Amino acid sequence: MTLRSKNKPLGDADYAALAAFRHAIRRFQAFSEEKALEVGLTPQQHQALLAIRGCDPGAATVGHVAERLILKPHSATGLVNRLEALELVVREAAVDDRRRALLRVTPKAYALLDTLSVVHREEIQRMQPVFGEIFAQLG
Repeated sequence: MTLRSKNKPLGDADYAALAAFRHAIRRFQAFSEEKALEVGLTPQQHQALLAIRGCDPGAATVGHVAERLILKPHSATGLVNRLEALELVVREAAVDDRRRALLRVTPKAYALLDTLSVVHREEIQRMQPVFGEIFAQLG
């Protein structure tokens, strides 16, 4: 099975485009990891904060973090516990079900996310033509 057609074998151009795609993803990931470390966060902490901040109100739970970061629930719990200890996240009982804990980022986390998100958006905009070219090659 190929990216272009189920009946055509992959050619050299397909492999080159796939390699370029993986390289572009890795370059962005390395950029993101470096920027998170510069503000004192691990890459996983940055990603968790972004997942919490980016979801609908009332939907930020440890389960949501686990899903978005592709973690086992106990690993997500440990990550959230560390974010809570750093005063970047607070847990609040859900209004509709007091047994369910909702996560909320703190003002300290908002400031870190603002700083990180501006530079990430700029990097994504810079890389957009690279990804567009790769997608055109794979299409």
